[in-house]
Amino acid sequence: MTAVVDRGFDVLFTRHPGNPILRAADWPYPAHTVFNPGATLLRDGTTLLLCRVEDRRGLSHLCAARSVNGVDNWAIDAKPTLWPDPANYPEELWGIEDPRITFLEDLNKYAVAYTAFSHSGPGVALALTSDFVSFERCGLIMQPDDKDAALLPRKIDGNYALIHRPTADSGAHIWMSLSPDLHNWGGHKQILPARKGGWWDANKVGLSPPLIETPRGWLMIYHGVRNTASGSLYRLGLALFATNQPDHCLLRGDSWVFGPEADYERQGDVGNVAFPCGFTIGTDGDTINLYYGAADTSIALATGSIAQCLAWLDVHGRPMHPDAEIKAVE
Repeated sequence: MTAVVDRGFDVLFTRHPGNPILRAADWPYPAHTVFNPGATLLRDGTTLLLCRVEDRRGLSHLCAARSVNGVDNWAIDAKPTLWPDPANYPEELWGIEDPRITFLEDLNKYAVAYTAFSHSGPGVALALTSDFVSFERCGLIMQPDDKDAALLPRKIDGNYALIHRPTADSGAHIWMSLSPDLHNWGGHKQILPARKGGWWDANKVGLSPPLIETPRGWLMIYHGVRNTASGSLYRLGLALFATNQPDHCLLRGDSWVFGPEADYERQGDVGNVAFPCGFTIGTDGDTINLYYGAADTSIALATGSIAQCLAWLDVHGRPMHPDAEIKAVE
């Protein structure tokens, strides 16, 4: 398959003409904004979005929306699906945000990795569910300052693998950590650093949706943040990691592949943001339905192709050497 060429570059993701597909006005109870949804396909083929809903206090919770076709006629839970519980989990005092959903094959349950926000800053929390009605909270699994986390769907050499983004004095880079039981974590390793200098992803990087398993390895759609005179600019890039060694980056694209262009992405509570936390794969096994937050205000949909993303990386990607300075292509 060949990507569409527009203005001299490949267009890998196409916006749905009905965007935004969900707004706060669609909610059955008062909401200020809805954005950054996790996504999954339920057993009957229904698309479920677990949406971040921000109320008028500025605090967020999670609410499920379901659709047969993943585009419209959404059935939205009449009340919050997962509400912060600061009495038992004080790390959730200021809300819970940005869920990413992975179906764990060995447990036959969905794992929801989300950001818990409190006095200490953002940390990674985890909850398990089989029906998106009742949840088993695991609590905080990565302490602040850490976010942008998702599990791989199966164990790697007997361990669960978590992709996440801690922030330290050295910068904000993507890491992988391992656990035998989802509670005890170790084997921490940086797998994708933010670049330096004038690159589009030089300030910080973070995982967007969970990794996509392909015949050639794990496809990562990640966001990069560049500081500009008018604020931060969030755009998306691609990388490919080895199937049995998901800490090993095989290819990393030089340029970004999707960024805020439409009015609903440019203007909102936080302008110039296209921020996906979830995807589903179409019945053809190739189509990527990418669900993203637009300007921290609404939810939009873009579609792409696994085959086209891999073909683009073959042309525009290069093996990554984390300890070496990455130089621009002349």
